[in-house]
Amino acid sequence: MTIRPIVILGTGGNCIDILDTINDINAIQLKYECVGFLDDNPDHWGQRIAGLPILGPLPTAKDLPPSHFIVNGIGSPRNFWEKESIIAKTKVGIEKFETIIHPTAHISKMSDIGRGTVIFQNVTITSNVKIGDHVIILPNTVISHDDIIGDYSCIAGGVCISGVVSIGKSCYIGTNSSIKQNVSIGDFSLVGMNSAVLRDVPKNNVVVGNPAKFLRYTR
Repeated sequence: MTIRPIVILGTGGNCIDILDTINDINAIQLKYECVGFLDDNPDHWGQRIAGLPILGPLPTAKDLPPSHFIVNGIGSPRNFWEKESIIAKTKVGIEKFETIIHPTAHISKMSDIGRGTVIFQNVTITSNVKIGDHVIILPNTVISHDDIIGDYSCIAGGVCISGVVSIGKSCYIGTNSSIKQNVSIGDFSLVGMNSAVLRDVPKNNVVVGNPAKFLRYTR
């Protein structure tokens, strides 16, 4: 197997977790060589994190050697709705983004996983699920049958999504939240941690609580 050089976008906690996941994959079968990080903060350039160099800003991704692949770790409750534009700074096509799946994740062979998506430890994805591009799914989340997760969304740790749920693009689903079956969540929406979503959420909404209620608009 050819070893793929890979660069991680960002230097935050999720980015270090991606490196950790890559190391766990390599412990089973050597597949990747992580060569460093890209970060737009000029104070970070030339520094090292987790033993690897911060190579420069995101736009330099287009200047990486053709053999290099990229994975994105940028995205939080503070900027989740900007994830598409953040990734667009790289000016790199979707074919150069690697999908990273932790060895302990269980994913049904009847489900589809998009490019550039990251799936962490002990995630369960059951049958006929469609996960978009550039999605990140944190540890111990359960995604049930026939769910759809839109591009650029973040599903935090311990989330439980019942069957036939549709989550739009660039959403953030907070830690330990639950979503009832047959519910739709609109684009650019945020579900607060520990919330129970029992009805549809319009786009650009922040909802919190049990049952989840409107708090404010995201933008």
